[in-house]
Amino acid sequence: MDIKELYGHFLSSAGVSTDSRSIRGGELFIGLKGENFDGGDYALKALSDGAALAVVDSSSPAAASGDPRIVAVPDTLETLRQLARYHREHSFVNGERLTVIGLTGTNGKTTTKNLITRVLSRKFHVTATEGNLNNDIGVPLSLLKINPSTEIAVIEMGASHPGDIARLTEVAEPDYGLITNVGKAHLLGFGSFEGVKKAKGQLYDWILGHGKAVFVNVDDEVLKGMASERAGLETIPYGIDESGAIVLPSDPSHPFLRMAVPSEDGEKDGEETLLGIETHLVGSYNASNVMAAIAVGRYFGVSLEDAIAAVDEFVPENSRSQMMRCGSNTVIADAYNANPSSMAAALDNFSLVEASRKAVLLGDMRELGEDSLKEHEAVVKRLSAIPLDLVCLVGEEFGKAVEAVGPFQGMKLFKTSVELAGWLKENPLNDTVVLVKGSRGIQMEKSIEALSR
Repeated sequence: MDIKELYGHFLSSAGVSTDSRSIRGGELFIGLKGENFDGGDYALKALSDGAALAVVDSSSPAAASGDPRIVAVPDTLETLRQLARYHREHSFVNGERLTVIGLTGTNGKTTTKNLITRVLSRKFHVTATEGNLNNDIGVPLSLLKINPSTEIAVIEMGASHPGDIARLTEVAEPDYGLITNVGKAHLLGFGSFEGVKKAKGQLYDWILGHGKAVFVNVDDEVLKGMASERAGLETIPYGIDESGAIVLPSDPSHPFLRMAVPSEDGEKDGEETLLGIETHLVGSYNASNVMAAIAVGRYFGVSLEDAIAAVDEFVPENSRSQMMRCGSNTVIADAYNANPSSMAAALDNFSLVEASRKAVLLGDMRELGEDSLKEHEAVVKRLSAIPLDLVCLVGEEFGKAVEAVGPFQGMKLFKTSVELAGWLKENPLNDTVVLVKGSRGIQMEKSIEALSR
């Protein structure tokens, strides 16, 4: 069965599923195969649960079952990619090919994607990446969510190895691109900061060769340089300084990011009119993400007032720049991910927070390769210079860094987040502002519950 024929089955199906447990009836099940699993093993179960068709690897036992509802292919992941690309290429709005915005970056890409989606939704029916499904599987599944009512799509693309973004752009075929920033992350996979730049820059490369334009934060010298290196690349500039926006100071009565941006009406009575933005985001480092969303919205015809209203209404989730009350404590939960650049931004922001008692709970930063010890040492040194009542560090890498740099007053080491949670239950914090951050694998969110006691 070729992709065109398979696409016909997709159009009459209830959507695509790669998890047999999610079958509700009428889906096209694709049994992905990996090194240690074969989704084809669950194909017959998926069909018995109501799937309309099951696509399996030709080496899967299910391929020899004789069931006419089973389609055997050489590579199920490649078939998923081809199906998603075919769907993207055959999605139109008023006779014009559907506009797709591709987004990547080291930090803030999911928050920025969510903000852009909220802003664009003021004018369009938007299909966007759900959660952070931004890899070889997530991007195709996101594209396959495009439906007849979709007027614009926002697709997040993640990368941890060279070539990841190039491969994802070949599936999503974005018309516009946006890189939030380029920092030190996944150095184990990329090898160096220059490797990160090259990998993320593959989004710019695709737009230069096949798309229309990229949105560039011209306040960021790295991004501005990457764009200027690609002669002929059409750019749409944005930025805090670029637009004349102002980041307003935070305090206990205004803990979230606040900004003011120039009105489109220009000056009034000789003075520039500013419009306020009251977000539910923690940290001034989110200001550039807000400006990105406003820039994309304005380019596509969303009024500035509507864009600001959409940003004001957005509430983050999944431990991404969240602020919450835990008993008598105020917790800044940024525990979904961590790398040197995001860790530095979070600590810089936290150092400006006014509070009678402050504590930091940090977990290891993963996938830094040979730079891991150096980067964890830098964090420990930074912490020692910030007035804090308590510093709890979790993980083997922080343990090595403390051994190299030396401990300081108020610092405690833990092997796991579970061990930290147990200590917090026995030594409860009260009336404290707490920053919780770490790589996803450290599961620092397990310590948050203990802060409620």
